[in-house]
Amino acid sequence: MRKCVQLSLAILGLLVCALQPAPAQSAGGVSGLASGDCVKCHEKEPAQIEARGAAHKTQINCQSCHLGHRPAVASNIPACSMCHSGTKHYQLEGCQTCHNPHQPMDIVLSGELKAPCLTCHEGPGQEMVANPSKHGEVSCNFCHAEKHGVIPECVSCHQPHSAQMAQPDCRTCHQAHQPTRLTYGAQTGSVLCAACHQTAFDQLAASPTKHRDLACVSCHQSQHKMIPQCNDCHGMPHAEGMHQKFPKCFDCHSIAHDLNSWPEKKQGKAEPKKEAKPEPKKEIKKK
Repeated sequence: MRKCVQLSLAILGLLVCALQPAPAQSAGGVSGLASGDCVKCHEKEPAQIEARGAAHKTQINCQSCHLGHRPAVASNIPACSMCHSGTKHYQLEGCQTCHNPHQPMDIVLSGELKAPCLTCHEGPGQEMVANPSKHGEVSCNFCHAEKHGVIPECVSCHQPHSAQMAQPDCRTCHQAHQPTRLTYGAQTGSVLCAACHQTAFDQLAASPTKHRDLACVSCHQSQHKMIPQCNDCHGMPHAEGMHQKFPKCFDCHSIAHDLNSWPEKKQGKAEPKKEAKPEPKKEIKKK
């Protein structure tokens, strides 16, 4: 009788346990584990996410990536492609070469990188292909060194064209990814042009004509080496016959920077010597 009672109690206990609700399971299948528990063992990673986690802080939590925990799960380090896909950049291998997933936008650059950079920055790559220069021959992180987003000063490699020029002046004419294609705005000061074109600048400054009062960009508009035609401004100021006889304005007016100025005028052209006429011979009358 006693044994029957004990057996009945044991069976009853099993039934009670079987009817109890199961403990809450985490997303990783580990009983009772929540994201707030991670910091109990992992101090560095939660601190990085809190400080610099970007979307990995605001849109997901630890268990969104780490599905399960060792030893229950053999490997709980996910591939980035589990979430990130759809662009050329996400097809690259070795994401953690540049990205720390706990502070993903603090991108550290090492080695010589170019192709990986251009999977995101296609525009600069296209500019360098269309406008070949020495800038296109170096890796991207030769200039954008060590850390993503660093914009170097041109003068860290290049000497200014003149002592009056400083770093902000460089981008008035030059763009880093197409440096040989010079473009400039309508407000560009002539003193910047003078850094390379000193002779033309000096001639224009000394000219007594109205050209002296114009900025270089008034004539050489928008793009370097743009040479305007005189009649763009002046039309056809002389009689048609004169223009037909002298189709080149400079034949009469000299160069635009030193208008109506000729070397012989500056030096003082000497009057040509007149040849002396022989005196008439006197007739000798015969006696």
